[in-house]
Amino acid sequence: MAPQREWFEKDYYRVLGVSDTASAKEIKSAYRKLSREYHPDANSGDAAAEERFKEISSAYDVVGDAERRAEYDEVRRLGPAAAGFPGGGGGGGFSFQDGGDLGDLLGGLFGRGRRSGGARGGGPHRGQDLEAELHLTFEDAAAGITTAVHLTSDAPCGTCHGSGARPGATPHQCANCGGRGVVSDNQGLFSLSSPCPVCGGRGVTIDDPCPTCRGTGVERRPREVKLRVPAGVDQGQRIRLKGRGGPGRNGGPPGDLYVVVSVASHPLFQRKGRDLTLTVPITFPEATLGADITVPTLDGAPVTLRVPAGTRSGRTFRVKGRGVAAGKSAGDLLVTVEVAIPSKLSSAERKAVEALKAASNGDSPRSHLGV
Repeated sequence: MAPQREWFEKDYYRVLGVSDTASAKEIKSAYRKLSREYHPDANSGDAAAEERFKEISSAYDVVGDAERRAEYDEVRRLGPAAAGFPGGGGGGGFSFQDGGDLGDLLGGLFGRGRRSGGARGGGPHRGQDLEAELHLTFEDAAAGITTAVHLTSDAPCGTCHGSGARPGATPHQCANCGGRGVVSDNQGLFSLSSPCPVCGGRGVTIDDPCPTCRGTGVERRPREVKLRVPAGVDQGQRIRLKGRGGPGRNGGPPGDLYVVVSVASHPLFQRKGRDLTLTVPITFPEATLGADITVPTLDGAPVTLRVPAGTRSGRTFRVKGRGVAAGKSAGDLLVTVEVAIPSKLSSAERKAVEALKAASNGDSPRSHLGV
């Protein structure tokens, strides 16, 4: 992940409620506590909580990773003024749209020669973060599943295993840049760096390139990535697979793979956070006299629900613990009953309804309206 403008504007340590000297264990503990508190499943329909959860997740994605945290701390230490960014107090009107990213600019100004992608700059480059979509059934999303995603992306060359050299051959350190991948031009106060023209910024030269990847160390091919989907994932949630993204360059670490979950609908159940909802029709006699009815559950084991006498249409009953399991707890099953009114009546049914009407003594449920 290349440095972003947001890194100047947001204090991720403050978002997580820890100091900038906090240990990795303290950061992880703070993240887990906050993510449980603001998780969408625990705050259904609360837009503010959902936004806070996204902010917490973004903060942990950066400072929860040792490499990104070091990069974030360095960028925050240098500050926007060092590069003359708008609002940073420095001169010039550079913006991100002018070309390059923040890592490129800081690398050039401070002689580091660091770049975020490709083979343009010297030294190790972290691989790209990738995204894949995973389609799940309603049942698999609720119960969790071990599955795989398929994608076509850059990957270490299967012939040379990423070295770029033909099997049996060995890359050599570039004599021009000494393996740094960059050459420096001292300009007094600043040391300006540029990619080495001999090795193209890789730091090594290859006399006998790999015939498969032509010396790049990378080939584009289909991949299958296995993953464990935890129980209770919901539509649109992202699962991060660390190190399963694009390959790093020049010895850099790989990026991450983000799997976006798409959940199919269910013919009977709907979901509201960790709770499941179900609409069940009942007859007029059942609603009036009361009845024990059998209702299905997502795990296939039906339960018996007691409908008391005089139940109104639209009343909701709660069946504890028969919703979606997430972690050590499970949601509930919310059963809403609706009185089914027949569109056609047999002769016997009509006589029974007319007898009921006659026995009601003319009492109207609308008498309180005063009309």
